[in-house]
Amino acid sequence: MSFLPAGTVYGVLLNFQAEVDALAPQMDQPPYKAPPKAPILFVKTANTWSAHGSDIVVPADVPAVEIGASIGMVIGPDGVVEGYVLLNDISVPHASFFRPPVKFKCLDGFLGVGPATLDAQGADPASFTLEVRINGALRQSMAFARTVRDADQLLADVSEFMTLAPGDVLTLGSDLGRPLAKAGDRIEVSAPGFESLVNTLVGAAQ
Repeated sequence: MSFLPAGTVYGVLLNFQAEVDALAPQMDQPPYKAPPKAPILFVKTANTWSAHGSDIVVPADVPAVEIGASIGMVIGPDGVVEGYVLLNDISVPHASFFRPPVKFKCLDGFLGVGPATLDAQGADPASFTLEVRINGALRQSMAFARTVRDADQLLADVSEFMTLAPGDVLTLGSDLGRPLAKAGDRIEVSAPGFESLVNTLVGAAQ
């Protein structure tokens, strides 16, 4: 049986330095007029979860979706990380990452979840590297040494304003250069030490 979260999945935005640098000119503009001081979170609701190996339906009016591969921290008792899991945070492409609209990020099936967790004991999230392949072709590579907040700091900063419960998942974010994919594409997210996550995008029934 493939792993699925037992709690809430929280995505994190702007946690890779390359994306912060690219969006820096916009951060001084309304409505916020300053860079964010705390982590920016969003929720991937339970209707979005897709197990490893399952098909993910792309709405007929969406020509392409954005692949936001990431690694999630699986929270255990007392707020301690007990494992890590591969994730494929799919979104309808949109312009603003400051307030990600639910209708673009929380469509049914729009979060691929890796088949198993990697035990946190002995794991070093700063050493994680991840690759995204579409139909077998490498489309993105990312190194989690390039995050703005490492795993420990991210967890500490989020825990300052909210309580994470056992079974919750907090992502480490996704890097700049997220590839686009369309119905018919096979998406593979892989990282050393993890069981790969594979999902296939399919078109909605007419």
